[in-house]
Amino acid sequence: MKKIYFTVTNDLTFDQRMQRICGSLAEHGYAVTLVGRKKATSLPLAKTTYNQKRLNCWFQKGKLFYLEFNIRLLFFLLFKKMDAICAVDLDTIIPCHTISRWKKIPRVYDAHELFTEMKEVVTRPHIQKIWKKIEAKKVPAFKHGYTVCDSIAEELNRRYQVKYQTIRNMPLLKSDASPTKKEKFILYQGAVNEARGFEFLIPAMKEVPFPLVICGDGNFMPQLKELISKKNLENKVILKGMLQPEELSVISQQAFIGINLVENTGMNQYLSLANKFFDYIHAGLPQITMNFPEYKKINARYNIALLLDDLNPENISGAINKLATDNSLYSELSGNCVLARNELNWQKERDILLKFYHQLFNQ
Repeated sequence: MKKIYFTVTNDLTFDQRMQRICGSLAEHGYAVTLVGRKKATSLPLAKTTYNQKRLNCWFQKGKLFYLEFNIRLLFFLLFKKMDAICAVDLDTIIPCHTISRWKKIPRVYDAHELFTEMKEVVTRPHIQKIWKKIEAKKVPAFKHGYTVCDSIAEELNRRYQVKYQTIRNMPLLKSDASPTKKEKFILYQGAVNEARGFEFLIPAMKEVPFPLVICGDGNFMPQLKELISKKNLENKVILKGMLQPEELSVISQQAFIGINLVENTGMNQYLSLANKFFDYIHAGLPQITMNFPEYKKINARYNIALLLDDLNPENISGAINKLATDNSLYSELSGNCVLARNELNWQKERDILLKFYHQLFNQ
């Protein structure tokens, strides 16, 4: 039985992509361990078919956190037996590269983001310079890898001549999925981070007749709360915080419209293909998202969303109100979601994942 270690900097509980990847590999005969970190707010780990390990850190953010976590991760991995190691995103790539060389095992890079082009990085030139140096030195050393969309795979190939596969983060298709009575609220689910369009979405809510429910947390939460208060929208914008996947699935089934806004403030945002995009599809939920390459390509085939060219609050509220008042359009998009999820699901992406690791160990 081949042993694979995966490394992330989150606390594991809400990382649905890694839960799908690790669970699928474990169910198909691999011994999988997912390593993350423990926070003061971390919930108890759920029972899974794979092993999970959280590392304790003194520091919880900034340069000192990354330095401490990488050192702790390196020493933890040093004494573990494994047949392959996978660095998930750039922030764990250094210890994974080191361990793979010391142990002479295959190394894999899983790029959830185009890390050096995230808004949180781009807006801090000194920090971006450091991460770009790490990316330029380490990514070319990872000949095996995959990412979340074709656009990011193509960009990494352009930069470093690495040919990574695309394994999109889609929900598992449920055979018992049945229509749920919709309630008149808008849903935003996922990370409450910079570049997610909240500065435009919240003012747009002034012109929308029903509430916005936000399920998630992140680095933009203090600014979001301040913005809600400033616009006197405390009764119209409901903050649910982080929810377990099962709870989130129930809410998404009940919602009326899904929101997936992304600012064009960096290449990572422009090339993105968010998890929530597929979650909304599986919930039969028409959504409002961006006219960016990945969303445009999928929507051209399935017609499941209204696409925005920019984040003007008037355009956002206009799109929401159009879906709310045009019953024919709403029914068409909702019905298309139900059809699309038969093709856009984890069962199909899982086959690509399993083939990737079979070839990794049999080359």
